[in-house]
Amino acid sequence: MAESAINQVSNKEAWSLQQWLSYLNDIHPSNIELGLDRVAKVYQNLDISFTNKTVITVAGTNGKGTTCALVEQILLAQDKTVGVFSSPHLIDYRERVRVAGSMLTTEAHCQAFLKVDSARSDTSLTYFEFGTLAALVLLHEANADYVLLEVGLGGRLDAVNILDPNIAVITGIDLDHQDWLGDTKEQIAKEKAGIFRAGIPAIIGDPNPPLSLKKAAIDYKVKPKWQDVDFGYQVNEDGFSWHSQTCQYQGLPVPNIPAQNASTALQVIETLGLEVPELLLTQVFASVHLPGRRQVLQTQPTVMLDVAHNPQATGLLASDLKQLGSNKIFGVIAMLQDKDVAASLAPMLDIVDTWHCATLHMPRGGQAQKLVSVINSTNSAGLVKKVIEFEQVTQAYEAALEQAEENDCIIVFGSFFTIAEVLNLHNENSIAEDI
Repeated sequence: MAESAINQVSNKEAWSLQQWLSYLNDIHPSNIELGLDRVAKVYQNLDISFTNKTVITVAGTNGKGTTCALVEQILLAQDKTVGVFSSPHLIDYRERVRVAGSMLTTEAHCQAFLKVDSARSDTSLTYFEFGTLAALVLLHEANADYVLLEVGLGGRLDAVNILDPNIAVITGIDLDHQDWLGDTKEQIAKEKAGIFRAGIPAIIGDPNPPLSLKKAAIDYKVKPKWQDVDFGYQVNEDGFSWHSQTCQYQGLPVPNIPAQNASTALQVIETLGLEVPELLLTQVFASVHLPGRRQVLQTQPTVMLDVAHNPQATGLLASDLKQLGSNKIFGVIAMLQDKDVAASLAPMLDIVDTWHCATLHMPRGGQAQKLVSVINSTNSAGLVKKVIEFEQVTQAYEAALEQAEENDCIIVFGSFFTIAEVLNLHNENSIAEDI
């Protein structure tokens, strides 16, 4: 639908959130258009500022969401005011902005969209750019002391990078979105380093950072802290332990998020100059969670959801699954077609006993047949016991539920969209049971 036609549909002041989201999809020909000029122009027109706030920008291929979640929950436990922008969402668009740990109303989002639309005039914005600016409006109005901003894609040219952070964080780096960011980790790391600013602290959570990132830290003149050099962690039978150059914690509960990201989050807290009582930290570690990240839906059998969709993320997931001690593991998998399927599945091949492969019915959605082909190519090595193809994610998941016994584990992974389908099914079933 042409933009002029959209404007004539109805009064924008009365639009629902769904109407706004449809509008965002229709007004720009591309989902992604990297560059800051257009976004910066509209941001200036909005006349908002974060000068008096502590802004923490978080980039990385993996771990952004869980790192932000732990920083957020530690700050909230200390009665700090916190706003978070993250993406993508799983079920509800409002998940993208949290203030004081909660989503905002649909009305608040609609009003923010209206302000951005007025400020942009004839400037073209992508869905993500429009949403980022609306999130900044909401966070400005929330007047939070701490603002956590998750970078959507890359760093240097991402819409979030129109703000100058007080602290820059880069989590895990892996091959993803190569069409936009480059074909090597070196190139991707260089793009993510674009969130650096001279003189600010930069926290690097990847224990094996590309050389380009180390060079960027020098070129941008940041004050870097490196995982496994300036800070680090250990997980054993005594729990989670962490140390930096000036602080250490021992015997914390092992968090329900990747330990590497928990370690990065603690370095952020230390860099903020906050002293956290160990009892409070113990409570936060025991309760920290983020939907779709190591999310356990049920036990006996265990059902875990994780958005892992690239080699680094699935490698960390496989390591965690090995610690569960499950009798048998069912893998429910669906992925986007532009992901590196073979490399992403490789870490999981020796721990998954039965594969349930499904098709994602959406733009860029991958076919189950491709997953089956990749997995079957390893059968000669005796690593895989059974591979089944399904037309729908929900069919694959329900079949796994029927087959799994109480000491087994079902791991659903491969994409945010895969997780969303299972969560939607789970919510529908919960509603039906209540009725």
